[in-house]
Amino acid sequence: MNDTITKVPYIPHDAPFSGEQKNWLGGFFAGLHSRLATGAGQAAPAAAVVESKPIDIIFGTQTGNAETVAESAANLARTKGFTPRVAEMDDISIDQLAAMQNLIVIISTYGEGEMPDNAHQFWDALSASTAPRLESLNYGVLALGDTSYDAFCQAGKLVDTRLEQLGAKRLSDRVDCDVDFEDAAEAWVANTIPDAGTAAPVAAQPPKPVKSGWGRKNPYAAKMIENRVLSGTKSAKEIRHIGFDLGDSGLKYEAGDALGVMPINAPDLVQGWLDRLGISAETDVNGTAIGDQLSTQFEITTPSRDLIRALEPLVADHELSHVISNGDKEALEHFLWGKDTLDLLNLKPDLVLDPAQVLGWLKPIQHRAYSISSSPNANPGEVHLTVAAVRWMYENRPHRGVCSTFLSDLVSQGSTAGVFVSPNKSFRVPEDNSVPMIMVGPGTGIAPFRAFLQERHARGATGANWLFFGDQHRTSDFIYEDEIGKFSKSGLLTRLDLAFSRDQSEKIYVQHRMTENGKDLYAQLEEGGYFYVCGDATHMAKDVDAALHHIIETQGGMTPEAATDYVNRLKREKRYVRDVY
Repeated sequence: MNDTITKVPYIPHDAPFSGEQKNWLGGFFAGLHSRLATGAGQAAPAAAVVESKPIDIIFGTQTGNAETVAESAANLARTKGFTPRVAEMDDISIDQLAAMQNLIVIISTYGEGEMPDNAHQFWDALSASTAPRLESLNYGVLALGDTSYDAFCQAGKLVDTRLEQLGAKRLSDRVDCDVDFEDAAEAWVANTIPDAGTAAPVAAQPPKPVKSGWGRKNPYAAKMIENRVLSGTKSAKEIRHIGFDLGDSGLKYEAGDALGVMPINAPDLVQGWLDRLGISAETDVNGTAIGDQLSTQFEITTPSRDLIRALEPLVADHELSHVISNGDKEALEHFLWGKDTLDLLNLKPDLVLDPAQVLGWLKPIQHRAYSISSSPNANPGEVHLTVAAVRWMYENRPHRGVCSTFLSDLVSQGSTAGVFVSPNKSFRVPEDNSVPMIMVGPGTGIAPFRAFLQERHARGATGANWLFFGDQHRTSDFIYEDEIGKFSKSGLLTRLDLAFSRDQSEKIYVQHRMTENGKDLYAQLEEGGYFYVCGDATHMAKDVDAALHHIIETQGGMTPEAATDYVNRLKREKRYVRDVY
């Protein structure tokens, strides 16, 4: 969190106070905060002391974007005479919500219309039939999402509608932002936060921290210093270790952050598009050579929803028309499986396409975010990634993941790629170096935990470190085996449990190893341990979550409801956090 933003203490959900008492205490803390904000606890000159109004800014985020917007909103709120109180959504109880007057909600949508991890408990309380009326609340909702998904900005839409149902009044209409959210978000925040109407100017704030200036729109050209294959020759996967030199960029990161990489489309795929459109790379389309546009400006692998809708009546493919007319999402996904956008253009090879019109159906090419697999304290001036190169064949044509093979094939050692840091402040090594740390990261999910172990070593942390890792075969898929062995031998990694699913007739996964060691795992949680998960969100993360609930229920002698409360408490205390995709 920026130095200019102070989080106001909120009363814990399970604190032994009535709703009225919590409301009073919340007001007390807000008043105390407005005084402390004038000078880090020192008395301000009498002329500058102002009872500034509180404004609550809450965010729900999976990757950190909503938190970044919340920080900017808080800085703007200060200039308008407010004392901003910034919190994650799950840190807010329904009683605290009922006591608020001005509320800014910034929330991203995760997966197919789901709430982000740190907003589930807030939404459960808000959507419950017992939720209080909120006629005294003024609010605004900024929704972040991705139009590639059917449930675009669904989380924000749900929260906005529910607040209205409970009687709250909008400060402004909700805005739904696509992946290029920065400009729209900035404009919405400026138009939504009202003027506090304070009688005197608020105390001057300390200057904002100087940022590197590198971002999605202006990535830093980092030199690749390492690109080596980690997986064995017989592996079904191709996993690589990628290293970049950050040079004089000024880019800073922490273990747990992600690195955004701006890819360039593969030359042979670009040529395939040019051949299909029947034009040369130099052909001017909308004032720019189309070859350059297809290489660096547009997403030409994954078909956009606009392109699918536009092509359907033109290609006259019976199966495609059938699934679209029926609105069958699963059938459409099945139809698209293995196909890229060029495959859709080739559904009717003799169809003449207008290049300018086709470009209008495409989305801008987007960065890909990779969990950083290094600690800056162990690797000064460098940043490391663990990347699975995605490749497949369809209709005798090789297909590739856009960014993974850009890094694997097109960026050679010594050349550069555009990068920037995406902070993930919720996914961090424990501040207390003495507490246990349990990490579940199969496959490339091990990436941030390599960084965590390096960080714990650099800090001289004494807390236990326990890693659950797995993949298909030990002989070919045990990436970073030598490093993990050294971590174990040195005592840094105090426990390692492996699950290689295809080395025996019965498949064994990390969640099975968790259950086998449930007694010890629960004991470490009881000792204040932190539980981390990184990797596949569709199956692995859900199975691990179910196993965690089962372990707490059985080892703690709890009912399913009590086990859920226990897990929710871990989440509120930021001791159960996930980096899943």
